[in-house]
Amino acid sequence: MSSQKLSDILSQLQSSSNSSPQKITSLLTSAKRELLTLNALIPTPTTQPAILALARQTLETGALLSIRLQQPDAFTRYYQQLLPFYEIPDSTYNDQNRQRSKVTGLYLLLLLTKGDYAGFHTVLEGLEVESARQGKGLEGDEFLSYPVKLERWLMEGSYDRVWGATKREGVPSEEYGVFSEVLIGTIRDEIASCSEKAYPSLPIANAKNLLFLESEGSVVDFAQGRGWVVRDGRIYFPQQQEDMRTEREILVTSGQVIENTIGYARELETIV
Repeated sequence: MSSQKLSDILSQLQSSSNSSPQKITSLLTSAKRELLTLNALIPTPTTQPAILALARQTLETGALLSIRLQQPDAFTRYYQQLLPFYEIPDSTYNDQNRQRSKVTGLYLLLLLTKGDYAGFHTVLEGLEVESARQGKGLEGDEFLSYPVKLERWLMEGSYDRVWGATKREGVPSEEYGVFSEVLIGTIRDEIASCSEKAYPSLPIANAKNLLFLESEGSVVDFAQGRGWVVRDGRIYFPQQQEDMRTEREILVTSGQVIENTIGYARELETIV
């Protein structure tokens, strides 16, 4: 069975970065149909090496394009479909256009954005075992070392280092920039939640640095999105204000109870 049609579709996909999302999705659907026709969606011992390489390239291209289309669920499906291909020794393939490190690194980054640290370490441990077996380390791979460093800095609370690494010049490829932005959003929300609990209010200028926002206008937009009150150059956290009111009410009520109890005790002494 000829694989020429799949090769043609793959060539179109690899040069489709400026195409519309509809055209890319249509091409990806056609590519999967051809993989099914060739019985190459799942590798088997009888699958020819040339077909294996073509199938893997097609799935890897689909995974990377899903990132550009900002479709993380589709990317996850492509990654899962690629796992059987990644278990096959590289020597089996006849091509050098392998993008396993990039796709796997992106999957690790996706897990970080979801806060799935257990899943992150499960994948990472498998990679470390495989690298040790081959006498290699992950540090030398720019695609795999990037999410590993980010995870370490997140655990340390070194959010400024994470912020610096997610700048355009710090990401290994364009696709990584998509998830890096999502990760910064996750960190920003976490810092915001902590700030709500720690401070009654903050100057807008301080909040800009704390939340890694580019301008005070961005701070105001972010604050309004979270229901914070912006007044006189400061941000006021409603929950803190509510908690302070509650504490005052408790103190007032407690004072009334104590006063009533003392009065009742005095009446008892008078009776006795």
